[in-house]
Amino acid sequence: MFKKVASDALGLSDVGKVIKREDFDKVDADDYVMHEDDEQIFFLIKSQADEYCFTNKALIHVDGESAASKKRTLRRYDYYRHTISNVELETAGTVDIDVEIKFSLGNTQFSIDVHKNHLEELKDLYKALLKIAEIERDNDIYLNFSKQSIDYASNTLNRTEATESSLSEEFKAMNQHAFSWLMENKEKYTVKDFGYVFERYINN
Repeated sequence: MFKKVASDALGLSDVGKVIKREDFDKVDADDYVMHEDDEQIFFLIKSQADEYCFTNKALIHVDGESAASKKRTLRRYDYYRHTISNVELETAGTVDIDVEIKFSLGNTQFSIDVHKNHLEELKDLYKALLKIAEIERDNDIYLNFSKQSIDYASNTLNRTEATESSLSEEFKAMNQHAFSWLMENKEKYTVKDFGYVFERYINN
């Protein structure tokens, strides 16, 4: 009992391990994956208190208060709503037993300790998260360019010499076209499924 309490106090009990693909269905997080909508798990880290489940569409965090408590809070972070940034991988020192992967999902920061025996698997996750962050950053730039183009076209039309009625009709037509075009570009540059990224980088 003393060893367990001491382990919790030192944080050693919360060092995670990478779960093998064939064991994904044995963890709590699997119950919250939307398999009905073709969501699937690609990477899963489990400690005594928490589970971090990376699917093609979201991070599902089964958040435990402590290793000794059975109480859990479920949090879901869809990648298209919570963009990934600040991805870091901290390897172990001489006496460390864990490595650490850090990243942000929107305004939420994560720092996950994983046993150093899983460093090779964690490198794959690091690459996948970096790639998703790059894609989301590039798509955000392209979408902003699209918005700026619409604004430019609108300002140009406002400066055009025309009768009030013809200008009104032109603006209405352009507004309808702009809305359709912007929605099309938003759909194009808003990725909701990153399965192809995980398939490229995750090898476990």
